[in-house]
Amino acid sequence: MTKLTKILMMTSALTLAHAAHAQAQAPEGEPIKIGVLHSLSGTMAISETTLKDTVLMLVEQQNAKGGVLGRPLEAVVVDPASDWPLFAEKARELLTVSEVDAIFGCWTSVSRKSVLPVIEELNGLLFYPVQYEGEESSKNVIYTGAAPNQQAIPAVDYMMEELGVESWALLGTDYVYPRTTNNILDAYLKDNGVAAEDIFVNYTPFGHSDWSRIVSDVVALGAGGKKVGVVSTINGDANVGFYKELAAAGVSADDIPVMAFSVGEEELSGLDTANLVGHLAAWNYFQTAESDVNTAFIEEWKAFTGDENRVTNDPMEATVIGFNAWVAAVEAAGTTDVDPVLEAIVGVEVPNLTGGTATVLPNHHITKPVLIGEIRADGQFDIVSQTEPVAGDAWTDFLPESAVLDADWPGKGCGMWNTETESCVQVQSNY
Repeated sequence: MTKLTKILMMTSALTLAHAAHAQAQAPEGEPIKIGVLHSLSGTMAISETTLKDTVLMLVEQQNAKGGVLGRPLEAVVVDPASDWPLFAEKARELLTVSEVDAIFGCWTSVSRKSVLPVIEELNGLLFYPVQYEGEESSKNVIYTGAAPNQQAIPAVDYMMEELGVESWALLGTDYVYPRTTNNILDAYLKDNGVAAEDIFVNYTPFGHSDWSRIVSDVVALGAGGKKVGVVSTINGDANVGFYKELAAAGVSADDIPVMAFSVGEEELSGLDTANLVGHLAAWNYFQTAESDVNTAFIEEWKAFTGDENRVTNDPMEATVIGFNAWVAAVEAAGTTDVDPVLEAIVGVEVPNLTGGTATVLPNHHITKPVLIGEIRADGQFDIVSQTEPVAGDAWTDFLPESAVLDADWPGKGCGMWNTETESCVQVQSNY
């Protein structure tokens, strides 16, 4: 037997062994179904379609690892079409007709609020991956996006301490997330010595386009010589007109910096960023984060989509964290049943994409670092500030009625636990 023949036989044997191992590890049996509840049409499709694709990639990868509990995962995708009541209908369909064991979905707070009564009635499990206004803790939701203390409060601190902002314009789209976030920020600023006359609050409808008067009002805040900053909870394409009007008024990021909570890589992709360069955004992840796990994730994402230009963003990372935490909890519980999974998931640690870990907390929120990014001409962000991991707070410390509340699901089984009276205010969520 020649040396070459031996090598070929060894190679063939190794190949067969790897194939046999892969076959042994291949998931078998009845699929475990998970629901994907993201808008694939309507005004929110531009943001939510990416999260649907993220879940599909994660399912494919998990099945390649052997599935969950040795069974394959199957994603059941529905389209609530940016219609808030339809989110509730589709959630009910996923739980009762498709019989999914978990749902990954929702973007806006109004869509989440629409879904809450359904998943609490049917004891479903929702992983919610977008920053939100807090003031909520549902037994049936794991919040993997940022609470206000993981985005809004640190962003304002950065503007105060690093940029010297003294007068504040809180500009938002007119719905629950901006209004509640700005109520918290208004109280926080006043607690930190900002006078009421140095806080300008304004709300505009979705798709608002005429920004001239509002920009004039913002500029006027600086008439007394104080440094002005904008905190933006403006959502969707209204951002384009807002930044254009700032530029048309001759206002640069150096003059009046804008800190956005809803502008990320996906929103900047394909836009002319000339009017946005130098302005800021606060998230818990940027594509430019330097870590081995992020480099690998970006490569996997581009390979999965077949598009070298597809960007990654913060809600994608939150989706990854939620998915991996669910898998870990299911494996620990030995079942996909919701109550054992919820018991197992508290304390679970999974990698984030910035090089650290995310821990699921008793209040069903997670730990996240806070990143401040400066918009670049290429639509990416230079990370100018990053904190250590911050524990998400369901109930803000800056509203008196909320400061006394904790969300202690393990042991107390309550998302609104009054620490003064040592009693549960209510178990059901605020809808």
